[in-house]
Amino acid sequence: MSIGVVMGLTDFALAMVACDLVFLSGALETALDRARAALRRREPVPGDAVLAFDGDCGFCQAAVNRITAGARPTVRAVPWQSLPDEVTDPHAERLDREVLLLLDGRVLAGGALAPAEFVRNSPVRGYRLAAALLRTPGIRACAAVGHRWVANNGQCMRGSSEACTLPGPSTRS
Repeated sequence: MSIGVVMGLTDFALAMVACDLVFLSGALETALDRARAALRRREPVPGDAVLAFDGDCGFCQAAVNRITAGARPTVRAVPWQSLPDEVTDPHAERLDREVLLLLDGRVLAGGALAPAEFVRNSPVRGYRLAAALLRTPGIRACAAVGHRWVANNGQCMRGSSEACTLPGPSTRS
């Protein structure tokens, strides 16, 4: 660091200190090892799980079709309207506002995490990477905000249908 100050190369010196911290830090290596171990320990999503999405929403249908065509997931995606009532009734309120990954009537994941879990076992490496990124804390929070925005503004999205239109405020005369 003193060479950087004496020679006027402060930017270079700071960059080298940062590189030293990133590439030679034992703490970073330990954190990466823990993350790799956690990914290896994670059990795969069972093949009989179902991604339940809003089949009345054209945007949702188009998004699921695109993900399914590219990811070749091991889990199937089904509009929640076509699932049996005993599966959907306990989760009716949530199904109206978010995508759910269901297994035997239990919710495995909801909202922005459901599509991530949907493609987590994909044979396509890029989708598995995207799923891992969506599960990281900072990105997960941003994805949740994005999912809420899409759910609240579905009627404005390209590919949406009349069913996406949210009821407006009631007016009384």
